[in-house]
Amino acid sequence: MDSVRSDHTPPSTSGNAPGGAAPKPGGSADDPRWRGGPAVAVKVLVAGGFGAGKTTLVGSVSEIRPLRTEEELSELGRPVDDTSGIETKRTTTVAMDFGRIDLRPGLALYLFGTPGQDRFWFVWDELARGALGAVVLADTRRLADCFPSVDFFEQRGIPFLVAVNCFEGTELFAPEEVRDALDLDPGIPVVLCDARLREDGKELLVTLVEHAAALRRRA
Repeated sequence: MDSVRSDHTPPSTSGNAPGGAAPKPGGSADDPRWRGGPAVAVKVLVAGGFGAGKTTLVGSVSEIRPLRTEEELSELGRPVDDTSGIETKRTTTVAMDFGRIDLRPGLALYLFGTPGQDRFWFVWDELARGALGAVVLADTRRLADCFPSVDFFEQRGIPFLVAVNCFEGTELFAPEEVRDALDLDPGIPVVLCDARLREDGKELLVTLVEHAAALRRRA
């Protein structure tokens, strides 16, 4: 597993809980009650087509204020920005989104949201270096838009899952229907989610980490 050790080691605790019992570890590696070793940090990409919900997902799960590089869509970009099906979209990511979440004590995920428009795809190779895996967000209104992401991670051997972002008012499809439409291997997880919901986002990340770990063990 590609990972790095963080420079921050959770501080030790001078006292114990009442009655002499060791304090129960908290949910973050930065919790002063945590007595584990240095935190392990891994990189996870959030990819998908233009308007699939990447910025929303990173923002909903991040435990820090997310970094965003969004710019307003302009008239000059209309000839190259296909907004069919997402006519209300007014901004686009031009470099990346960034956030962080501690899935459990000692395991921190650094989230990098990729730009969705093809003219910014040159950024992907740099962002993908050392990545544990990726979440590919799919919008069933524009399902073909996630093919480039799927191809990118398949060609580089980076573990990924497909998360179908269930937008309000859109037709729902079963995961197996999406799998068939994208011609995915049976072992690639396909899940339904609402990118706005923190718990949905956390479940996606847990599933991805478990999937990547299982592939690593088999290899």
